[in-house]
Amino acid sequence: MTILIPVLGDQVSHDLASLRDVPRGESVVLMMEVAEETTYVRHHKRKIALIFSAMRHFAEELRAAGWQVDYVRLDDPDNSGSFTGEVARAVERHRPTTIRIVESGEWRVKAMIDGWSKRFGIPVEDLNDDRFICGILEFQTWAQSRGDLVMEFFYREMRRKTGLLMQPDGKPEGGQWNLDKENRAPPKRGLNYPEPMHFTPDAITAEVLALVASRFSGHFGRLEKFALPVTAHEARQALTHFIRTALPDFGTYQDAMVTGQDWLYHSWLSPALNLGLLTPLEVAQAAVDAYAAGEAPLNAVEGFVRQIIGWREYVRGYYWLEMPDVATANALEATRPLPEFYWTGDTDMLCMAEAVRNTRDHGYAHHIQRLMVLGNFAMLAGVRPQEVADWFLVVYADAYEWVELPNVIGMSQHADGGRMATKPYAGGGAYINRMSDHCGRCRYDVKQKTGPDACPFNALYWDFLARHERRFRGNRRMSNMYGTWDKMQPEARAAYRDSAAAFLDAMEPAAQGWAR
Repeated sequence: MTILIPVLGDQVSHDLASLRDVPRGESVVLMMEVAEETTYVRHHKRKIALIFSAMRHFAEELRAAGWQVDYVRLDDPDNSGSFTGEVARAVERHRPTTIRIVESGEWRVKAMIDGWSKRFGIPVEDLNDDRFICGILEFQTWAQSRGDLVMEFFYREMRRKTGLLMQPDGKPEGGQWNLDKENRAPPKRGLNYPEPMHFTPDAITAEVLALVASRFSGHFGRLEKFALPVTAHEARQALTHFIRTALPDFGTYQDAMVTGQDWLYHSWLSPALNLGLLTPLEVAQAAVDAYAAGEAPLNAVEGFVRQIIGWREYVRGYYWLEMPDVATANALEATRPLPEFYWTGDTDMLCMAEAVRNTRDHGYAHHIQRLMVLGNFAMLAGVRPQEVADWFLVVYADAYEWVELPNVIGMSQHADGGRMATKPYAGGGAYINRMSDHCGRCRYDVKQKTGPDACPFNALYWDFLARHERRFRGNRRMSNMYGTWDKMQPEARAAYRDSAAAFLDAMEPAAQGWAR
């Protein structure tokens, strides 16, 4: 009897469900680097290198632990280029009696796995991915019991389930569930921003970097100074470094943006977490332990824990609840192509240029850059949400469809019609000016409302509200915005709309071929 255990690229976890309770001498672990997964969208070079390096290191660790590992490299001349093709070849090689795999994180891969039993004529055991705190069926049960999918209430359930930041009487630590109001400070001059821990590439990573540089030279992004953790040991070192150096100020300044500061107080642990090098519980527990030891304040720890056990778990549940329809959702009927400067960074809007530069160099931008700069601009400009989603999936090293698609379609672009967010995350130049130092260095004047020298976000914001007035005027969370619009003179409204139209007409569409 032989059990074939395919381990996917984002499943590099030693406690993976498929690796538990099976005899190692009767099992073959199959790991596959396949062209289809690198090019269904043209992923950032750094993302491909990260995944391949983590996979190769994990394979070596499994072998050292006594597993038989069948590892198919990308440059293997017999590589079929797809998961199904490589499983077919492995079935021929090993003649397994069963296939045992942990459920995929992406809908299209799930569709492949669902067809394997019939295709290969052997049972396929598709196991729940219990690295997540909330299972897919558990989330669906929660969603069915509620009229609205409010993340805050889901987050409270996860706090109760895990016991994190909970008092013995069932009340939240500090008496409040959510301290977000304490986590919106703009950056101060003279702050000392710690960088995340950097790791020098070893021989395995160096070999992968050379492969990616050669094979994917036309893909977006840079490989220089690659320093991400690629093993669980390195990822835990990075976690410890973040807890010690950055977590204490993470909460207060988590929404801030500073020119030339690529990390601020953010952890940059999401690539390791989404690969499986870390688990959400160990990451959240480390932050809670720091609070218990008096090494980090509650507002920082609560905000960090909410991202891990609240938002991350929520978007995964939402993805499986709403797929496949959410992938093509376009409630605002946006049709504009993605602007070219999302790829080049060649724009006079400094906030956009900085976010794209950071994205190109590191495969990273923090959540406010993604939501309130890159995402906000695309929504205000009426960019087709599927192009925005493709771009986000391409460019970020932590982007997998289960986490990227809900964040873009639901939260960033409001393309699901408000299923995820009760109002669109729209903002003008004033928000960016308040939360960053970008506007003082920008060619555009954030204080000018209209005209060629005015910050484009100002006119685009009001134009967006005017275009979608029928949809949003009745939204109680937007009543103040429309109240301000109503008080404007007709000439002022027309000036906003004319300025927005002039800017959009002059904006070049994207160069073709980057994403798909």
